[in-house]
Parts: sequence; C-alpha cells; structure tokens
Amino acid sequence: MKNHIVSIGTASPGEAIPQDTIKAFMNIAHGLDTREEEARKLNFIYRHSGIQSRYSVLGDFNFDDPSKFTFFPNNRSLNPFPSTQQRMKIFQQTAPSLAISAIEDCLASSPYQSQEITHLILVSCTGMYAPGVELDIIDSLGLNDTIERYCIHFMGCYAAFTAIKMADRICDSDPAAKVLVVSVELCTIHFQKEYNEDNLLANALFADGAAAALISSEPIGMKIKSYQSNLVREGKNDMAWHIGDYGFEMKLSKYIPGLLEKGIDALKSKLENKYNLSAIKNFAIHPGGKLILKKVEESFGIQPEQNLHAHSILSKYGNMSSATILFVLNAILSHPGQQGDTLAMGFGPGLTLETLLLEKL
Repeated sequence: MKNHIVSIGTASPGEAIPQDTIKAFMNIAHGLDTREEEARKLNFIYRHSGIQSRYSVLGDFNFDDPSKFTFFPNNRSLNPFPSTQQRMKIFQQTAPSLAISAIEDCLASSPYQSQEITHLILVSCTGMYAPGVELDIIDSLGLNDTIERYCIHFMGCYAAFTAIKMADRICDSDPAAKVLVVSVELCTIHFQKEYNEDNLLANALFADGAAAALISSEPIGMKIKSYQSNLVREGKNDMAWHIGDYGFEMKLSKYIPGLLEKGIDALKSKLENKYNLSAIKNFAIHPGGKLILKKVEESFGIQPEQNLHAHSILSKYGNMSSATILFVLNAILSHPGQQGDTLAMGFGPGLTLETLLLEKL
C-alpha cells in the first residue's frame, strides 16, 4: 500500500509587496544613494530575478523612508541593527498564526477533522523556540494531547522533502496514522544590510510563507511513489546557513546554478534508473531562483511548460525556503488537469538534491 499527500494548504502574511518596492528599500538599506555602480548591480539582479512580488511579516519592506520603519531603526544606517534575539521575538509572535492559517486551509480540503491527526511534523530553518510553534498549533487547533510531534530545523530549502519522507515512513509503520507536515519560514526577518554578493542574492530572492500537507494511507490526492536523496559535495561551501549575532546569515554563491547543473549531470544515470526520467512529463522543481530553474531544466531537457507551476510560484511569492515546494505541489494538486506522475526536486545546503516521485490521482 502506498501513502498519499491527501491535501495541501498555504498561507502568506499580509499583502503582496511588489519586487520593485522591495528594491527601493534595499537601495536605502545598503546605502546605495551615491554608489551608482553598486546600485546598477542591484537593479540588474532584481530586474532578472523572475519575481514580481513577495510577502513579509515585516511591513518595513514597503517603504524607502526610514521614518516609517517599525522593526528596523528609523535611520538610514539602520543602527543599532536588530539582534538575533529581536528577530526571534518576531518569529515567535508571527509564525504560529501563519502556520495555523496554512493548516486550516489544508484541513478544509481534506476528509479529516483536526482531532483525527495523530502526528505533527514542524519544519523551519528561520526560527525556533521552546515550547515551540508545534505547541501553539496544538493549543490553538485543539489537537489531541497524545499527538506525536517532531521538529525539523535548519535543513534549508529541501526540508519539506525530509518531512514528507518521515511522514511516509510513519504511515508505513501505522496505516491508521494521519500525519500533518507544517512548514513555516520567515526568511525576511533575517535581512542583512552589508553590501556583498551573498546578501544581494539572498535579499532579492527570499520571502515569508507557510504551508501544510496531510499525509495518510487514504487513496486520494497524490500518491507517494518513490524518493531519493543525493549529495553534491563540491558545493558544500557555496550554500550555507549560520546563526549570527544579527540574525541568521546566508551563504549563497552565484556558482550554485552551475554546481547543480554539474551535479545533476553526474547523477543523471542514477535518476534515470530510479525514476525512468524519460517517461516523466511533469516536474515540480524547487524555485530557488530563476537561474536555478533554467539550469535544472536544461540539464534534464525539461521544457518550461513542464515545470510551469514552479515558475508561477517564484513570480508570485519568491523563494520561501522549505515551504516553497509545497506551494508548487498545491498548485499541481489544485490544477484540473496534469494527472499522472510528477517528479519534484529540492535543493539546499550540502549541496543536497532531494527527489520525490508523486502520482496525481
């Protein structure tokens, strides 16, 4: 018996912020008013990001006037820059309600009530505290006190794949299990103002969002058929995530798309043997960025229309780290067509390449 992703729900904080509006904030935050060359580079990155809008729990990104900031200091230097403690306070204040909204959206299209959930897996690489978000979810939704709960922290953009695999294993061991996977990522609270390549790329891509998926043996939704994890060790130092004094700090090299392309080429035969790639028509590639999508598609000979939902999610929401792939899968699940197999792919620190074969019923 195969297990299934029965339903998926998503949630975004506030209203969509146009990418051009965020760019105006970044010009101020990076102090580029009189630095024409650096400003042109920032403009180029935003213009070619493939992103039209993003969401944030912080309203400050709507403004290029520091007097209107409510989280960052009301000055152009943003000093004193918010500490990690201040950022984690924002996470604790806003992550639970966002996660709960995603869960309610997920349950609304499922055959189950909240009291029937037996396991809860929380995913986040952008915040943590104890007692954590999972306890707030249990209290708010009235879940059973006997529910088994697990937390997956700091794995990065591919962590939802890990959670789905864990849920699948749980359902294998207990066919009556109903496992709720919840990813909540507040990437924007970790904005870094120093002008360098890593920060420019991260600040141009990442966004906030939450998604929830319900996994059980119920034969509806998307069947979980197979999965595989692969490491591309050559990129170990090109994508990293560390806790600093002023938030979490991203290492995001411009060489990642090329490294992924090279790593995929080396793994192509293994993936062909595993999934019979040439027979797959639909793909759900984690939209880590426009160039990443392009390189992965080129490596596998995938046409953009075979991966159209990933491009659409990137344009509307940006990269929400681990929650993003669930947004893409939800778009596929909600689409009236596109039956049959879909191969999902996710990337993160390691470099890690996760793959998941699903069949939409």
